[in-house]
Amino acid sequence: MYTIMGHHHISMITKNAQMNNRFYQKVLGLRCVKKTVNQDNPSMYHLFYGDLTGSAGTELSFFEMPIVGRTVRGTNAITQIGLLVPSFESLEYWKRRFELLDVKHGEITTYAGRAALPFEDTEGLRLMLLNNNGEKIPEHWLAWEDSLVEQKHRILGMGTVEITVRYLERTAKTLKDMLGYVEVTRSEKEAVYQSVSGQAFGEIVLKQQEGPSEKPGRGSIHHLAIRVKNEDELRHWEEMVKERGFYSSGIVDRYYFQSLYFRDSNGILFEMATDGPGFTADSTVEALGEKLDLPPFLEEKRAEIEANLKPLD
Repeated sequence: MYTIMGHHHISMITKNAQMNNRFYQKVLGLRCVKKTVNQDNPSMYHLFYGDLTGSAGTELSFFEMPIVGRTVRGTNAITQIGLLVPSFESLEYWKRRFELLDVKHGEITTYAGRAALPFEDTEGLRLMLLNNNGEKIPEHWLAWEDSLVEQKHRILGMGTVEITVRYLERTAKTLKDMLGYVEVTRSEKEAVYQSVSGQAFGEIVLKQQEGPSEKPGRGSIHHLAIRVKNEDELRHWEEMVKERGFYSSGIVDRYYFQSLYFRDSNGILFEMATDGPGFTADSTVEALGEKLDLPPFLEEKRAEIEANLKPLD
């Protein structure tokens, strides 16, 4: 039986790639592991941040859309991203760092049973740091030693992701009945699901909220990608999506991984993505993120693509 191994990456919208690059590298201490373009619209940057190699489960990705407007928050959207840090002491360290760097943040609180520090990036994207409390993390996550953040407090990878929907049971059935997530807790308007028992790196908090759907803009979340092992498993999930009656993209070769996209009955966009080949498919580990990398089918258009992009640094 195939199982979901946790989060793979999560993709957001930014209005300004330069500002975005500074925040995620200089403030959060993540590595820009891949500087590429949106394969469906190569006029815009697609940036990936993560650990040493951009391991599955550590990746935050952003599409640059310079003319995008503001986000109008609402329901039927992915609404918050959790990032794991080693300890409660790390949360205190980050609170001081955010105060020093003038990052909008709240007080240390509790979220889904973990100590948490909510904050926002420069475009209002809602994130939170979560105390991993010494629990295990995936073996393939590799620390980036050149991070500006102190080693003992660095961000480890993705944790709990929050999804807000109008009809909770619809997305709950997708997670439980189709994808095999386990329901950990449930109340009238909130439920917690895990793809890996007891682990935040595959955890989703589902919240019910009535009202209009979110209008996406800068700082909004486009989709959540979840981990599958390889293309054979992806084909299994393609059949599961079809049996459920959802429209899917079919398997798409993204060069760095194979993908399958579908929307559930609340309109939430999920991607299922394979672990490999990974971002070292066209780069050494040492050179990751240093130049614009393009998949082979776009390489012949490199001069045109580069002419339309502003330098990040």
